[in-house]
Amino acid sequence: MKIAMLGTGIVGEMLGSKLVELGHDVTMGGREVTNSKGQDWAAKHPRGASYGTFAQSAAFGDVIFCCTKGEHAVDALAAAGADNLEGKLVVDVGNLLAFTDGMPKSLASADNCLAEQIQAAFPKAHVVKSLNTMSSYVMVKPSLVPGNHNVFMSGDNADAKAQLRDILQSFGWEEPNIIDLGGLHTARGVEMFMQLWLSLWPVYRNEPFNIGVFR
Repeated sequence: MKIAMLGTGIVGEMLGSKLVELGHDVTMGGREVTNSKGQDWAAKHPRGASYGTFAQSAAFGDVIFCCTKGEHAVDALAAAGADNLEGKLVVDVGNLLAFTDGMPKSLASADNCLAEQIQAAFPKAHVVKSLNTMSSYVMVKPSLVPGNHNVFMSGDNADAKAQLRDILQSFGWEEPNIIDLGGLHTARGVEMFMQLWLSLWPVYRNEPFNIGVFR
């Protein structure tokens, strides 16, 4: 599969590296064609990895992961080009954050949902919210956290969610632990969870953790 990874930070690096490891062709995208982080990442993976601009990456990918900072996501996707997003699964893994005295806080609310903003800006893309409720290490290796724990999906297109489900299972997520919450409006809840995650992180920063739903 051809996959675009928009963003050169730790999340894009972790997801991109895992997807290359699984045999996919991945192009990481950044604002500048000379981005050293993106070029260095591609150089570490001589088979299956490349680097280009947001637009070059999105044009290449059949699936697009948006891994930029939440506040930059819409602008990054605009730079990628609406035509390059049309009809494609766009996985939004971002969170809207603000930093006060160096400490992050979530800006998500029922009236401020990043996934819905992306879908409104690019109505012909198939936006699915997922993977924003955990660290990048757990995203690609759920076995780091013992026992059953969950990853969520929110989106309006059933085929796009099925496509993402297959990718998540290839990462090691077991079928019962992938929870489809329903339409994209349910992304409001998982985005608001970030504030709790930020409170938990100082407590468990030295070990992987995640949320689990038990019944």
